[in-house]
Amino acid sequence: MEAFKTLISRAFPLPIEHIDTDQIIPARFLKATDKKGFGDNLFRDWRYDNNDQPNPDFVLNKTEYSGQILVAGTNFGCGSSREHAAWALTGFGFKVIVSSFFADIFKGNALNNGLLPVQVSESFLQALLQQIQEDPTTMVRVDVEAQRLELIGTELSTGFDIDPYKKTCLINGYDDIDYLVSKRAVIMAFEAKQEQILKA
Repeated sequence: MEAFKTLISRAFPLPIEHIDTDQIIPARFLKATDKKGFGDNLFRDWRYDNNDQPNPDFVLNKTEYSGQILVAGTNFGCGSSREHAAWALTGFGFKVIVSSFFADIFKGNALNNGLLPVQVSESFLQALLQQIQEDPTTMVRVDVEAQRLELIGTELSTGFDIDPYKKTCLINGYDDIDYLVSKRAVIMAFEAKQEQILKA
């Protein structure tokens, strides 16, 4: 997993509430067991029409928007627990999802795949969406270490919470196994001490 400390990027606004995992990645695309290619089908039924032609009205198809940040309505990632939703979002190129609420299972899946869910207040979310829609060139800075999100050139800024363990993993690019390996010396020292206690 790639280390993630700070990101400065433009953002896509998607002011739709209760986006579930079947909308993020439809069930018919879940047959694959690895992550490759899932980004191609992110929001498939919204991005393309019945003839598989791009829907010009959907935000990901609008040329004025770009970036590695998706700003979405509340209750993002609800529905089934499929990890493929996080795969599709990262496969498309997103590194941060901003919303006022995330489904718990989606939040865990996202962090396990190097995707940062930033939960903000509903009022901040609406201000953020409005700013991006009015000016698609707006740059957003996300600082994982400081746990802050800010709109560069504006007074809009907020802190966000992240589990300390997941924060360490994200900053260092660790998955769960990598984290354990990083603690090898500490674990070995503990085991040696326990062995001495048992021999005493």
